[in-house]
Amino acid sequence: EIVQEHFSAGELKIKLFGCGKERMDIVWHYENDAELFTIMCIRDYYANHKAILYIPYLPHARMDRVKNPEDVFTLRTFARVINSMNFERVYVWDAHSNVGPALIDRCVDVPAQNYIEEAIKKLSYAKGNLCLFFPDEGAQKRYGTMFPDYPQAFGIKKRNWETGKIEGYMIVGEEAIKNKEVLIIDDICSYGNTFIKAAEALDKAGASGVNLYITHCEDAISKGDVFKCAIIDNIFTTNSLVRSEETDSKLIIIH
Repeated sequence: EIVQEHFSAGELKIKLFGCGKERMDIVWHYENDAELFTIMCIRDYYANHKAILYIPYLPHARMDRVKNPEDVFTLRTFARVINSMNFERVYVWDAHSNVGPALIDRCVDVPAQNYIEEAIKKLSYAKGNLCLFFPDEGAQKRYGTMFPDYPQAFGIKKRNWETGKIEGYMIVGEEAIKNKEVLIIDDICSYGNTFIKAAEALDKAGASGVNLYITHCEDAISKGDVFKCAIIDNIFTTNSLVRSEETDSKLIIIH
């Protein structure tokens, strides 16, 4: 058990109970960067214990490169801090790219295949009636080879890099979609605008139904319009990031 309190000036006060073994597992469901200091304090307190760290969602994984001189490579700094704690293993789920697991010592990137298979099972559609759709080429390369028995298609988005808005969307492999139930697959969702554009394009292409799987679902999804999108029937995700009580009946958590 971990009890966290704060002194009047704001410093963290931690009390630990019940870890008397020579090794321990730490499971960190990320909420913010301040939690990293808690992990550091716990690891330092149990410095003589062997330890494994589980981080279902790898923080800073999207900051896996820098484009401008003023950009800070936060993923590298995060990895260096984790490495300084000398964990036996660090497990992450479906990291955004291979950069994060490469920077973290003894890191194991657990693929999303089992979770996606569970989503497919819950949909209960025969292989001939289900098409897998990847919202961009990166997702197609990541997940496409996991499910060679299913028809597949992927999207190409035209983004205005000044505004960040998606101004166009086209489908490659559109012939596989017509009269099929479709499962969109990707690793992370913030507000979900990409998935709304994809769902609209799939509906226009003749899909009989559209569903969405995302490994990491941010609380920000409740501030977007994905739940309001009538085209999307179900949204499957893991419990790596979902914390808000403001969920929706469309959201199905896969453990």
